[in-house]
Amino acid sequence: MKKYERRFVLGLAVIVMVAAATIVARAQDAVTILEGAALTRVVPAGFYYQGLTASTQMRNAAAARFGEKRYVIAALVDTAGYAADVRAKYEGFFITDSPIKIGGNDLSVGAYGFGFSSDGKMHILDLAGNEVLSTATTKDNELKRPRPLMMAKAADGLRLYNGKDYVVINSR
Repeated sequence: MKKYERRFVLGLAVIVMVAAATIVARAQDAVTILEGAALTRVVPAGFYYQGLTASTQMRNAAAARFGEKRYVIAALVDTAGYAADVRAKYEGFFITDSPIKIGGNDLSVGAYGFGFSSDGKMHILDLAGNEVLSTATTKDNELKRPRPLMMAKAADGLRLYNGKDYVVINSR
């Protein structure tokens, strides 16, 4: 009988440890949308892209934190000083300090430009203007009050919206 009790206690201890590790792992990837002072602390006032600096439109800035110290930041910028061909593909900046997935595609740590095209895609560009990633967007017809740029938590991950169009961002 003692032999079975020891195995039972050992088995129970293993189950508890596995469950605790799972909870800790999920907590590390929990998403928090930043607002107010927390948002203004992490969003830069301007961004460099293709040899020019553009000021951030803070009203169209969004940021999220995965776990304790992993951030994803996106904002539209004032592209008035840019050439028409650059403005057509570059709307804002996208910064991630940890590897993520956008629409199922891997994106490394870095600072990027981004734009949404009329053919239903989001394009991520390096600072020289070269396309790094392109992914299809999804339309959210249930969204009541779309904004030019915003982030929202959802069951499928973090959503980055451009109006009613969005891409899903997940931590890796």
